[in-house]
Amino acid sequence: MSNGSLPLLWRRFPERYLMQGNKCETCGTAFFPARKICPNCRRKGKLVAEKMPHGGKIITFTEVFSAPYGFEMETPYFIAIIKLDNGAKILSQVVDSDKEKIKIGTKVKRVFRKISDIDPEGPIAYGYKFKVVE
Repeated sequence: MSNGSLPLLWRRFPERYLMQGNKCETCGTAFFPARKICPNCRRKGKLVAEKMPHGGKIITFTEVFSAPYGFEMETPYFIAIIKLDNGAKILSQVVDSDKEKIKIGTKVKRVFRKISDIDPEGPIAYGYKFKVVE
């Protein structure tokens, strides 16, 4: 990560650090990351900021053996699509969990972890990941 990406980290502060998305007050659908327009209601929808819940369940997952640049030392690891308690669906890494406990339907909770520190002289990026609820 170069210093040129530092502004990108700060622009994503509400998403990455607060896990803030939004919700359509017209139809009740929650979105993460936040959307500019509700795909269900179009112009009639009114989107308001909403902090996403800490819990959810795994709806699908995969184990990654060949990681992208910067994550090679973490393999193998799991990523999952998680349906949050408010219905929003997100993609996240599943950490600190036994392999046999990562299954479809398993309850998970949000944890705050280091995301990357690719450049030894650059910033360390932190954000959300999920772990299985025991």
